[in-house]
Amino acid sequence: MGYELWGIDSNGNGVHEKLCVYIDSSSGIAVDDCEAVSRQLSGLLDVDDSFSDSYTLEVSSPGLDRILFKDNHFQMNIGQLLDIRMEVPLDGRRRVEARLVGVEDSELTVTVDDDEYLIPLERVRRARVVPQFD
Repeated sequence: MGYELWGIDSNGNGVHEKLCVYIDSSSGIAVDDCEAVSRQLSGLLDVDDSFSDSYTLEVSSPGLDRILFKDNHFQMNIGQLLDIRMEVPLDGRRRVEARLVGVEDSELTVTVDDDEYLIPLERVRRARVVPQFD
């Protein structure tokens, strides 16, 4: 279909699952693109027993506040401000807003309040770009 799978996020309570699929392309994503991918995925998911009978499928562009799923997503966003949620606290905080300075060997280099930190990617639960409107 010509789209890049940006990432997949799923959550639910066991009774009702929510599956969020993020797609991207070099020419951008329109509502019609999301609708086409949603139709294709719905057909596949309806015959697959991996999900409960009750699920919600959401197909979207990654958006300005995109979640970063892969190493190359972090590489593409060096210099950006990120909202990072971690498995292991950084200076007592599990959630920090930090500027991404670099990515090397599956480790993020970030600055928080002029202090530089190294965060292993395996400790990052979720990272999202914080849009800046300067």
